[in-house]
Amino acid sequence: MSTIKILLADDHAVLRAGLRALINAEPGMEVVGEAGTGREALERTKALRPNVVVMDISMPVMDGLEATQLIREENPDSQVIILTVHAEEEYLFRTLQSGGCGYVLKSAADTDLMEAIRKAYRGEVFLYPSAVKRLLGEYLKGARGEGKGDQYDTLTAREKEVLKLTAEGFTNQEVAEKLVISPKTVDTYRQRIMEKLNLHHRSELVRYALRKGLLSPTE
Repeated sequence: MSTIKILLADDHAVLRAGLRALINAEPGMEVVGEAGTGREALERTKALRPNVVVMDISMPVMDGLEATQLIREENPDSQVIILTVHAEEEYLFRTLQSGGCGYVLKSAADTDLMEAIRKAYRGEVFLYPSAVKRLLGEYLKGARGEGKGDQYDTLTAREKEVLKLTAEGFTNQEVAEKLVISPKTVDTYRQRIMEKLNLHHRSELVRYALRKGLLSPTE
């Protein structure tokens, strides 16, 4: 049986140390690297190519969900499990939307994390029963045509920034300079925003931003 290579991404070194000891004591698992920020997690994943990334949801520089989405886009062979202190339903849809294989509550890491890692390694999803129940309920609600809901909450923090700046009339280059990213990355964010919100033109994006109260009519 192959050893599952794992990258730990959490901004608390003490927690990482505890998780590393827990995982390395498990047969068939090995922690091959660590990261203290979302950006570092993305870079370490590119360099180390772990099978599974265990990602804290609240990360500095780049939040865990945004880092997860970029990891899944750029390194599709690396699966991601989200670690969170929050009630599981709160981030359920955002976790799945970002490409994560589910999440584990930090309070239950000692009992649930190993199973979650193994499922992620197999390409399966780890969810708590209550989360599965809610997921099924939302699916059935959509199947009955009771409304698609607003997709704004599926946007990452960075995507919301790009949406607002784009709607305010800034060019790709200007947005890139403000957010310290490349114009190409800005374009990628914008395309992703359009897809999530089902918009097709910049004018629609501006109207959407106005409806959401992201802009004032005078901007």
